[in-house]
Amino acid sequence: MTRPPTHDLTADALAYAGRGWPVFMLGRTKRPVANCPACPKADEDPTHDQDACPCLTCHGFYAATTEHARVAAIVAAVPTGQLALRTGAASGTVVVDIDPAHGGRTTMTALIDRGLLPPTAYVVTGSGGWHLYYRHPGHRVPCSQGKPRQGLGPGVDVKADGGYVVLPPSVHPRTGRPYRWATSRNARQVGEMPPALLTACLPPPAPPVTTVTGPTRVREEGGISHPDRLLAVLLDRVTAAPEGIRRTTLYGVARGVARMVTAGAIDHADAIAALTDAGRQAEQTERDIRAAIRGGFRAEGVAA
Repeated sequence: MTRPPTHDLTADALAYAGRGWPVFMLGRTKRPVANCPACPKADEDPTHDQDACPCLTCHGFYAATTEHARVAAIVAAVPTGQLALRTGAASGTVVVDIDPAHGGRTTMTALIDRGLLPPTAYVVTGSGGWHLYYRHPGHRVPCSQGKPRQGLGPGVDVKADGGYVVLPPSVHPRTGRPYRWATSRNARQVGEMPPALLTACLPPPAPPVTTVTGPTRVREEGGISHPDRLLAVLLDRVTAAPEGIRRTTLYGVARGVARMVTAGAIDHADAIAALTDAGRQAEQTERDIRAAIRGGFRAEGVAA
């Protein structure tokens, strides 16, 4: 298929930014642009603030912005890439991604019949699927990342907090077809998520995890008095941390718990379990939890 000429995405990017949607650029293959050599990855340095990083294209959707000068600079830095939106609370959007190649068309019909997909603004993707845009409910809606949700079926993915989608008029790298907004009367405004759809987009409740703070699991070793109290204070810092610094707080707490492991005051497995539970209570992703613990332990010379 003949690929259309490269389109200057600057005007489109600025228009999206003008409506409060933070945008960034992907490479030509729909993947985030690699970090510059001097910029660490999250698992290399969890203390590095990805949201505040001054680099134009590092850290994927963390580079997304609504600042017009920065938007223009990002597009200029990756002129042949694809324009993308950071979904979730950052843009106030939840996007239901329908992939007909994996059964999405049949699933979408069933969901519409059940009233789970009311009319809303949507994009026809370059691969022949659909991106249905809904207003973010104001509390965390994690991306499904290919995992089935409670009420959604095959070929349906959820892009929300911690995710992104390609925006029109970007061109699909395989088909050469552009992404385009639908123009039907019922597809001009981003609609509100009905309660049934919101429930279906949320993951099933996680099984309870017991925090390891009992006196039989900690010991007064290495000069640490009352290790149970120390562990409780450290974990409380994570669960009480305000949004925006929870990942770095978990990293710092992991360093403190790693020192308890080195002193022999807590077993390695118990330490990992306690930190993981605290990270989940602080609504951190499994990936960020593992990176923070790994980084904190590594900084103290302890394997994670």
